[in-house]
Amino acid sequence: MAHQWQGVLREYADRLDVSEATPIVTLGEGGTPLIPAAALSRRTGADVYVKFEGMNPTGSFKDRGMTMAVSKAVEQGAKAVICASTGNTSASAAAYATHAGIKAVVLVPEGKIAMGKLSQAIAHNAELLQVRGNFDDCLDIARDLAANYPVHLVNSVNNDRIEGQKTAAFEVVEVLGDAPDFHFIPVGNAGNYTAYTRGYTEEAERGISTKLPRMFGFQAAGSAPIVLGHPVKDPDTVASAIRIGNPASWELAIAAREATNGYFGAIDDEKILAAQRILSAEVGIFVEPASAISVAGLLERAEAGDVPAGSRVVLTVTGHGLKDPQWALRLPGGGEVQPTSVPVDVAEIADVLGLSRAAASPTDAV
Repeated sequence: MAHQWQGVLREYADRLDVSEATPIVTLGEGGTPLIPAAALSRRTGADVYVKFEGMNPTGSFKDRGMTMAVSKAVEQGAKAVICASTGNTSASAAAYATHAGIKAVVLVPEGKIAMGKLSQAIAHNAELLQVRGNFDDCLDIARDLAANYPVHLVNSVNNDRIEGQKTAAFEVVEVLGDAPDFHFIPVGNAGNYTAYTRGYTEEAERGISTKLPRMFGFQAAGSAPIVLGHPVKDPDTVASAIRIGNPASWELAIAAREATNGYFGAIDDEKILAAQRILSAEVGIFVEPASAISVAGLLERAEAGDVPAGSRVVLTVTGHGLKDPQWALRLPGGGEVQPTSVPVDVAEIADVLGLSRAAASPTDAV
């Protein structure tokens, strides 16, 4: 019988802080595909692969950390978990808490969460509160509540989240046989940048891989505190998942950058949306705007000469395009893509498609 993927806690139990006393709360997260991206390889001259984290149960990479965070919370007796979120964390926390039979409380910035993510949290029966502030305000409140009330914080300031998320690096090494030369990743709270670095470091220490990849992290230009070197009070970008002005894992991410000779850069919204279109139209992978920033970052750094021809590159795309689909319909300069309307007429439809009727063959008359 073929092996069925059992979720990251069971698959990597030897490398995580789990024991027989840990109740495994899993929805089958992890085991996501690492997809060769021929179109991006042609554009850059590198050997490019896309780690498609949108294939996790709630459609984002957050599930890797949430299975660990919620499992450990239940092990410690928690009856409720709380998180601040720009969307994906709320969806994941709600799903895993529901699966565990405990309550999820999620705080989101009012009016600044994609409908796909908001609907997930509500569907999974979370207690969802829209705070009249930004993500950083939500996180401050969540931390205060967790410190003073009987709720367990499951944001990425919780090390269990980072531990779960590092498993993606294990999977990359397993598929490629070694670590890549470069890894490109979106940066919001910066926990995933830290987690991949930790995972790659552990694989090298175990002797499974021979190197650490150079870690490239990208923030949206309107929400780039690490690049600017100071918090951004009112972050603004179409990439809602990384619209964060004061990253919770800032210091850890700086340490990870130093350890990998890494890089942080900023990309404007137009380039993010252009990269989203390239990935969907040329590679066949549909991601939310925040995920596409890793593609935009690769194209920018390749053009700058930082990615040598033939080098092996992995891009993490963090969330599925159905999380925040309206941007895929946007036309450059404004307006939306509209389907072509046609009548119920084969000849006219063929004409619209530029098709000519095929010449009849001898067998057609039989």
